[in-house]
Amino acid sequence: MEKVEEKENFELYDAAREFINYLRVERGASENTIGAYARALARYVDFLESRGIKNLDEAKRDDLVSFAGELANRDGTHLSSKSAAQIFSAIRMFYRFAITEGLCENDPSKVLSSPKTVHRLPRALTREQVEKLLQSPSGDGPKPLRDRFILEILYATGMRISELTSLDVDRLDLSKRTVTCLGKGSKWRTIPFGSYAEEAGRNYLKEARPVILRGRKSDALVLNMQGTRLTRQGCWKITKSHANDVGIGDLVSPHVLRHTFATHLLEGGASLLVVQELLGHASISTTQIYTEVTREHMREVYMKAHPRAF
Repeated sequence: MEKVEEKENFELYDAAREFINYLRVERGASENTIGAYARALARYVDFLESRGIKNLDEAKRDDLVSFAGELANRDGTHLSSKSAAQIFSAIRMFYRFAITEGLCENDPSKVLSSPKTVHRLPRALTREQVEKLLQSPSGDGPKPLRDRFILEILYATGMRISELTSLDVDRLDLSKRTVTCLGKGSKWRTIPFGSYAEEAGRNYLKEARPVILRGRKSDALVLNMQGTRLTRQGCWKITKSHANDVGIGDLVSPHVLRHTFATHLLEGGASLLVVQELLGHASISTTQIYTEVTREHMREVYMKAHPRAF
């Protein structure tokens, strides 16, 4: 079966490619997960195309029911419940992404039963690991100054990588130490940051950004070395490269920095409601997963510190 990435420029496949890129860059998904979801979506969009459907909004509930039926009887062989659940999960997540990104308005995938998934706690770096990562860009050239700003602002604000790369210069206020970004659901939020990110921002804007632009103009805050807006994929590569340099490449993605931001705030005593606002979560239940992480941290501290913990 042909992969999504290899399909010709067609609206359904373009949407699927955007989703796969989101998994890789935003979610930091493993290559195994990305491969499985790509195969699932290739099967689904192939099915839609065979029915003459050219975009996601043309797909209706009955199409999803027919697709599920085809999975159950493909080539006369019943698909295992585990494999079907994985495909259904990929499609449901795909539709949620597509609606958020404005690629479609309707979600017929609700007809597919939600598979039970193993509860996974988000990974967070230790403070020592964060320090190593933030100190990785060395030197005073435009590239290390830019990279230092990227890492500092991601950790200082917990922004999604897409929120950072879509920022314009006027959204960063160094005097007030705040950044205003557009999050999911087209909702704006203003996030404060500290002196380290402020210093990195001043150095980047004064010493690096003008050199990268070479006299040209751009509204984009974060630039690639050609002077145009840095992409999500480009920002991921920068973060991963510095993580590899300090030996924590397997642990780090831009989304892990977001997890680390939230976890460290809660460990420091921040209110769950405050962290919810800073992260831009629509529901407090999404943020509550971090309380499980901090409970484990508290247990570790207790076991080390209390004289009768053993």
